[in-house]
Amino acid sequence: MMVQGDLEAGEGEGSKMDITMKEKSENEITFIIKDADTSFVNAIRRTSMTEVPKIAIEYVNIIKNDSSMFDEIVAHRLGLIPLKSDKEAINGILMPSECDCEDYCPRCSVSLTLKKKGPGIVYSKDLVSEDEKIKPVYDTIPILKLRRDEEIELEAIAQLGIGREHAKWKPTTACAYKYYPRITIGEECEQCYECVKACPRGILEEGPKIVNIEDCAMCKTCMRACDRGAIKVGCEEGSFIFKMETDGSIPPEEVLERACDILIEKAENITKAC
Repeated sequence: MMVQGDLEAGEGEGSKMDITMKEKSENEITFIIKDADTSFVNAIRRTSMTEVPKIAIEYVNIIKNDSSMFDEIVAHRLGLIPLKSDKEAINGILMPSECDCEDYCPRCSVSLTLKKKGPGIVYSKDLVSEDEKIKPVYDTIPILKLRRDEEIELEAIAQLGIGREHAKWKPTTACAYKYYPRITIGEECEQCYECVKACPRGILEEGPKIVNIEDCAMCKTCMRACDRGAIKVGCEEGSFIFKMETDGSIPPEEVLERACDILIEKAENITKAC
C-alpha cells in the first residue's frame, strides 16, 4: 500500500486508488490518495488513532517514594512514556480482555522496575524491563528529581490497549488529511500580482504561476485580493493529502497497515453476519 501505483479494491469503475508516497521519515509519513471516498479516508484516520493496539504502563506498585512528587503523579507520568509496540515487540502478548486473569499476568503484561537513589534526575532509561524488546522509545524523558538521600523504588506493569480507552494508548501524535488543493487562473488576469503578495504561504509567484501547491491551505486570501476574480481556489474531489506522525512506539507505516487490517476484518464480519 505504501508504494506508488494502484490499490485494487474490487471490480468495476472506481475500484482502484492511486497512492503516492511524498515524504517518509522514522516517525512521519505523508502520502497522496487519489480516487478515494472521504468516508473511507476518514475511517483509516480514526482507526489509526483509536483502534491500533499499543502497550503502555497501566499499573504502578510503589514500594518506596521519598521524593516530593505524589505517587499518583509518578504513575501518571509513567503511563505517558511511549514504549516499543511494533509487531515484533508485542508478539505473543494478549489483550487484557482476551486473558482470563483477574488484573494482569505474564500472558497479558510486561513488568518494568525502577530503583534509584538521589541526588539526580530519574529518566525513562532507568526503567528496567523484563522483556528487552519492550522498553521506552526515548531514554531522556524526565520522570522526577531526587534530592540527596531520597529514593524511589517501584514496579510498573505495562499492558496492551487502544486509544479509544485512553490517550496513552494512542500510537499517533498527529493524524490528519485534507483535500488536494486546486488553483486556476483565468484569462481575465491582468498580472497585477496582488494575489502573489497576499498568499501567506508563498504558493504563488510572479507570472502568476503556482508552486508547491500541496502546501496550499485553501484559505482563499489570494481570491479576496484579486479584484477581477481571475483566481479560483478549490479542491480535487476524491484526492487527499494524508499525514501521520507517531510517538515512536510504532512505525507510521505499520500503524497504517494494522489500521487497514482492522478495517478489513470489520468488513468481513459484516459480510458474514449478512
